[in-house]
Amino acid sequence: MREYKKTALVLGAGGFIGSHMVKRLRKEGYWVRGVDLKYPEFSKTEANEFVCMDLRDVEVVRRVIRFGGYTGNFYSQIVDKFLEPFDEIYQFAADMGGAGFIFTGENDADIMHNSASINLNLLEEQKKWNKDKKTNHTKIFYSSSACMYPEHNQLDPNNPDCRENSAYPANPDSEYGWEKLFSERLYLTYNRNYGIPVRVARYHNIFGPEGTWDGGREKAPAAICRKVAQLSQNGGTIEVWGDGLQTRSFLFIDECIEATWRLMQSDFLGPVNIGSEEMVTINQLVETAAKVANKKVEKNHILDAPLGVRGRNSNNDLVREKLGWDYSQSLEDGIRKTYEWICLQLYSIEKESVLQSEEELELLASG
Repeated sequence: MREYKKTALVLGAGGFIGSHMVKRLRKEGYWVRGVDLKYPEFSKTEANEFVCMDLRDVEVVRRVIRFGGYTGNFYSQIVDKFLEPFDEIYQFAADMGGAGFIFTGENDADIMHNSASINLNLLEEQKKWNKDKKTNHTKIFYSSSACMYPEHNQLDPNNPDCRENSAYPANPDSEYGWEKLFSERLYLTYNRNYGIPVRVARYHNIFGPEGTWDGGREKAPAAICRKVAQLSQNGGTIEVWGDGLQTRSFLFIDECIEATWRLMQSDFLGPVNIGSEEMVTINQLVETAAKVANKKVEKNHILDAPLGVRGRNSNNDLVREKLGWDYSQSLEDGIRKTYEWICLQLYSIEKESVLQSEEELELLASG
């Protein structure tokens, strides 16, 4: 039987970042169990074992944190004395989305309840499992978000303050951000009180291929790439939420995974920013997508759309110091890869629609 370097449990393995993390861990020689409500949408999972279950259920969490061997026997009845803790756990599972999901207020209760339940379940069950096995070696990564930073430090679009030590006094601009801040403190408290090794990162607008690109939960880069891709080659007009002067930075998925990997291999607990310092306005983001597409794009600003803070940009001083990591890919390069991938998705949908129409015509003709 093949030997593996380590074992890892990836929660939220059917999502964007989680599915990419599974791929990286497999390349590093890990045996990986993925858990989510759904399989990855855009590619086959590379996890050795994938469990489709609800992590809000504490009994599910109790079972998935137990490793029973490389054969992938989650559904087998094995007594605890033959099971072991995982070497590493990566916690990406959360109820989340873009501004259209987070900032309407309609989803606040679900966001807070669902995400907090998963984190509470994981830490409490891991604490009990560690006690039962008389060990405390399982290292847990928690993916927080820049949304936890206080709104009052992000009012100036040209000079936002997102240093790690600027988090207090706390004042996130959304319930999503408040839950992330609470859960950060939860992980650090279980580290302090029970010795559970944790690592906490604050992600800044991660984007790239295989991320949600339509349906209302997509982030700005994917939404804008989709809108531009749907224009004819002659160009046209797309909707842009807000006046377009709000600022953000965006980090390509491969760089996010590399930084996360380095954090987990380090002795630094965090919290630490993982993001890009290439701050742009949303108008500039549109112009970047238009340049990549070689299309002339006009903007129709929707001033009453959900927006979030006026300015946000990663500050990477701490991550450079502690991990020796920094972003290296330009926004334009990342947008190009994302745009090309979204074009392929649109082409596949169009092709499928044409084939379906042809089949319907054949049925009518034969009838």
